[in-house]
Amino acid sequence: MKKLTILLVSVMMIVLAGCSLEPPGWAKPDSAGSNGQKKIGLSVSTLNNPFFVSLKDGVVAEAKKQGIQVIVVDAQNDSAKQTNDVDDLIQQGVDALLINPADSAAISTAVQSANSVGIPVITLDRSADKGDVAALVASDNIKGGQMAAEYFVEHLGEGAKVIELEGVPGASATRERGKGFHEVADQKLNVVAKQSADFDRSKGLNVMENLLQGNPDVQAVFAHNDEMALGAIEAIQSSGKDIPVIGFDGNDDAIKSIQDGKLTATVAQQPVLIGQLAVQAALDVLDGKQVEKSIPAELKLVTKENANK
Repeated sequence: MKKLTILLVSVMMIVLAGCSLEPPGWAKPDSAGSNGQKKIGLSVSTLNNPFFVSLKDGVVAEAKKQGIQVIVVDAQNDSAKQTNDVDDLIQQGVDALLINPADSAAISTAVQSANSVGIPVITLDRSADKGDVAALVASDNIKGGQMAAEYFVEHLGEGAKVIELEGVPGASATRERGKGFHEVADQKLNVVAKQSADFDRSKGLNVMENLLQGNPDVQAVFAHNDEMALGAIEAIQSSGKDIPVIGFDGNDDAIKSIQDGKLTATVAQQPVLIGQLAVQAALDVLDGKQVEKSIPAELKLVTKENANK
């Protein structure tokens, strides 16, 4: 009888434990916050890039305008750090998460962690491969890649030899900008070499120096962002060549380089607008409103002819 009693007590404890599989109190989003103010977390892939600084500024400005507290963390282009950063934001009880992934695959675990405790996720500029993302706020990266290739076809003619500097492997922006570029380039251009430079200016310089040695007759360069494009320009100038380069983002250094006659063009995004739209989307989700899964921000090809407009 005693053994039967112990067995029954054990079963009851297991059942009760199974019925209380709720997230701990710190992990439950508090839509009003401790002082009635909503709180959102922003995880940025890196703040060592003017584009993402502008994106962050757009979020902070819009959050201030809306009376929302925002906590900003910098992943420093480290996907493991970003996952930990997002976990920390969840523990701080944010109502919504804005994530600019360093790596679209690696961030999936963090997105799923937020999903499990009911915190809505908005991604900025880059998507997450897995998990429930309420909205992606980004430029049409595929269209931007097409715009760059079409410019080279128009100004250099079909068959022109082009080098492609790719972004961080695994980032959705890298995949999409490359996809758009190749949709045109594979038909009308000759891509003689492509290599990742991780969206970094110094790496863009080093990679471009090496690629120039192996491809001395290259006629143009497409870089997946302005930082790599500006690094490539330095390498090209040091070699004494004059090769047109198109970047992607439209950051201040790129615009100035275009005005100075160095960089040929940039596919300009609007990072501040992306940040603003992301905050607005987060508010709509928290208010129970339906939002579009993809929220676009307009692109523009900036050349010397329109750089001052």
